[in-house]
Amino acid sequence: MSAKKESLGKTVGVVVAVCLVCSIIVSGAAVGLRDLQQTNAKLDKQTNILTAAGLYETGMSNDAVDAKFKEFVELRYVDLDSGEFTEAPEADYDMYKAAKQTEYSTKVTNSNVGFQRRPNVATVYLVHSEDGDVTRVVLPVHGSGLWDLMYGFLAVDADGQTVKELIYYQQKETPGLGGEVQNPAWQAKWDGKKLYKDGEVAIKVKKNANPDNPYSVDALSGATLTSTGVQNTIQYWVGEQGFGPFLKKQAWRS
Repeated sequence: MSAKKESLGKTVGVVVAVCLVCSIIVSGAAVGLRDLQQTNAKLDKQTNILTAAGLYETGMSNDAVDAKFKEFVELRYVDLDSGEFTEAPEADYDMYKAAKQTEYSTKVTNSNVGFQRRPNVATVYLVHSEDGDVTRVVLPVHGSGLWDLMYGFLAVDADGQTVKELIYYQQKETPGLGGEVQNPAWQAKWDGKKLYKDGEVAIKVKKNANPDNPYSVDALSGATLTSTGVQNTIQYWVGEQGFGPFLKKQAWRS
């Protein structure tokens, strides 16, 4: 009996020791890779913004992406209620984290966009030409799809009215159906579409949309709920609760 207890004790001791060693290795690897992960996340974000800005070139090196982003893209913050530029509420401000804090956010009303609160201050990216003029404004947008929230960037011409790009970079939609939101062929259908008509949000995503209609984009085939989610997302973010006041004021011209 004593031998069995001793054997069991040794086994438990070995298991605990192995677990401790493994946890130390995993923790060390996580800490060691943190800087690399942050660098990759930054690079991925810059790449998507440059794509929305029409500045990304296939095969660009990481250094080239970083250099072009710094040269042509300006990070600003916007008070969504007033539509005016403002300062970040705190250092290392993240609008998505802010949306989860009541002191930095506002409850969403009369919308089926898929989230309950939006930040009071949002991030925007102004795209400059070599002459320094603003040529596009890149807006971060997100909203519900079929399975989860989808995140993207909407690039609007300097007129505050004309869509140039809609880039989704994070989504969990069904491959071949809703996942086609990331298909370049579908994304290209947004180029030149108009957001407003007579001052009201007019852009729609609908089945068999006339490609010549400046206010409609053809829905994704077989992905009705994802298409509806895209429409709700865009209509919300260019509406009065989102970037609508900012786009109408064209604050970047002042």
